[in-house]
Amino acid sequence: MAAVGEAGDSAPGSSAPGHGGPRSAGTRRAILQAARAAFGAHGYDQTTIRAVAAAAGIDASMVMRYFGSKAGLFTAAVAGDLVIPDLRDVPAARRGEALTWSLVSRWEDTAHDDALIMLLRTAVNSEAVAVQLQAVLSRQVFEVVAALGAVNAGERAGYIQAQLLGLALCRYILRLEPLASLATADVVSAVAPSVQRYLDDA
Repeated sequence: MAAVGEAGDSAPGSSAPGHGGPRSAGTRRAILQAARAAFGAHGYDQTTIRAVAAAAGIDASMVMRYFGSKAGLFTAAVAGDLVIPDLRDVPAARRGEALTWSLVSRWEDTAHDDALIMLLRTAVNSEAVAVQLQAVLSRQVFEVVAALGAVNAGERAGYIQAQLLGLALCRYILRLEPLASLATADVVSAVAPSVQRYLDDA
């Protein structure tokens, strides 16, 4: 399935935090690789820009040039491959399900869940990281909704974002029952109609 605003490590126009064109892709990729290792080993608070820069073999100022702040680097490192599908390829009546499934299944992917849960948990405790996460997700959701030609795309995207981030917080961070123990398919079936309502007539 195609995606709008893909956030890969070296994709020009990436919706993950970071700057630089195709010529800088190698440097950006090296920074993100070093950052993922550092954040995974030491957590957000104990990781420094200088340590990441040293591991990547560059000056710390280059990290700031590409990502602006530690919060921006952290969000790009752990959410860089969070991609929302292009809903234009999906039948109108199934778009809410497709969007919900894409995020829930990604959050529950055992190959990536530790990184994304770390991102969500850190966002709860860090306003700077929360702002970065909100920017990444809202941009991606807005691009997908706007691509459908939706009226009030920004408002619709905001409601969808609130629905899905609220789900993530309650299921994966607060571990509220019975939501935390429901099967993935049951969660998607329960939440998708609300997301569909925000997409109807889009």
